[in-house]
Amino acid sequence: MTIEVSELGGAGGTRPTRALVLHPDIRGAERARSAEAALEEAMALARALPGIELAGGAVVRLARAHPGTLFGSGKLDELKARIEYEGVELVLVDGPVSPVQQRNLEKALGVKLLDRTGLILEIFADRARTREGVLQVELAALSYQRTRLVRAWTHLERQRGGLGFVGGPGETQIEADRRAIDTQMVRLRRQLEKVAKTRALHRAARRRVPYPVVALVGYTNAGKSTLFNRLTGAQVMAEDMLFATLDPTMRAVRLPGGGPEVILSDTVGFISDLPPQLVAAFRATLEEVLEADLIVHVRDIAHPETDAQATDVQAILAELGVAEDVPLIELWNKADLLAPDDPALAVAARREQVYPVSALTGQGLGGALEAMAEALDAARRRERIEIGYGEGRARAYLFAEGVVEHEEPGEAGTMLQVNWSAAQRRRFESLLSEAEAGES
Repeated sequence: MTIEVSELGGAGGTRPTRALVLHPDIRGAERARSAEAALEEAMALARALPGIELAGGAVVRLARAHPGTLFGSGKLDELKARIEYEGVELVLVDGPVSPVQQRNLEKALGVKLLDRTGLILEIFADRARTREGVLQVELAALSYQRTRLVRAWTHLERQRGGLGFVGGPGETQIEADRRAIDTQMVRLRRQLEKVAKTRALHRAARRRVPYPVVALVGYTNAGKSTLFNRLTGAQVMAEDMLFATLDPTMRAVRLPGGGPEVILSDTVGFISDLPPQLVAAFRATLEEVLEADLIVHVRDIAHPETDAQATDVQAILAELGVAEDVPLIELWNKADLLAPDDPALAVAARREQVYPVSALTGQGLGGALEAMAEALDAARRRERIEIGYGEGRARAYLFAEGVVEHEEPGEAGTMLQVNWSAAQRRRFESLLSEAEAGES
């Protein structure tokens, strides 16, 4: 069953699609946050998709997940009655739904159904703007669709953003088999390889720019883009919406008080239970985090699940392979929403490298920016290194970075005393590796 946007809405002035969000709360399942908080996040995800009108949401408590339909027969009857009464046309299940479960649920409820992965893929497809972002989303969508050949899938030629789960004008519905999907995935991977080479050239160019990189990371909707805009004067999309930013944006900004000029990077927001297809697909867009001299973790301190969100961010940073020696500070954003006697402010006062701020009003940003400058300076260390006389490019990089304090000739090469950060050292070693690879 495919729902066309011309029938249900989302473009061209047609009426929106009425959606019901369900969060299955399975007894005994481990979880870091409450079922109610998870439902609220799922509803926020639904609001982030254009053309959706929320009919409501519900936590569905289950003793166990039924293999064929997820929900039991009694619960299905209850849901079907609500769907018909409220005019619901799309059900969004906040969790994984197998292809068989999806087919059976759509048949039993008489409406279109998306699981958490399908919903996030739709949002990402609607928001991706760069060539690589679009390709990564399409590849992730095909990987997801490949497991769901019990249903028809929609070819990726369409007029609106989105992947065709909810529908769009001008779409062509085709019956796909595994061979067709595999052919499409091979084509996309080849295109991504070309884009990856271009990104490698851009990274090499950035290494030659003598500015440290500061990466803003955090849970989606924590306020990273609002902070980025305030600090840089940029006009990055910043709304009270999950995944308002998908494609990384970088700008130069000078830290106050005679601080250094840095490259500030706004990255895609993290989220719990990110679909596996997207963890792999968007790893490349988070390379700025791996290249960073300083990581700034922006937290929504006013959110009731802020601690669980912080744990998710830390887990993803570890999964990405961020080096432990990269300094990290926390900006507890939206502090203007807290009462003066809120316990969180007392906790922040006791902890090092934690700064309550408001990206919206500017509260506390002066001290936070000074802390960034101090963290960048404190992360530097002095070392003596030797480079061969033929390593002119690596020597030029060190001088461009301004890290050389003393230089003297040696027998096999030039002896240098440098004062550099861990990230600068890694970039220097990368240049040496590239030179050795070129010689071989």
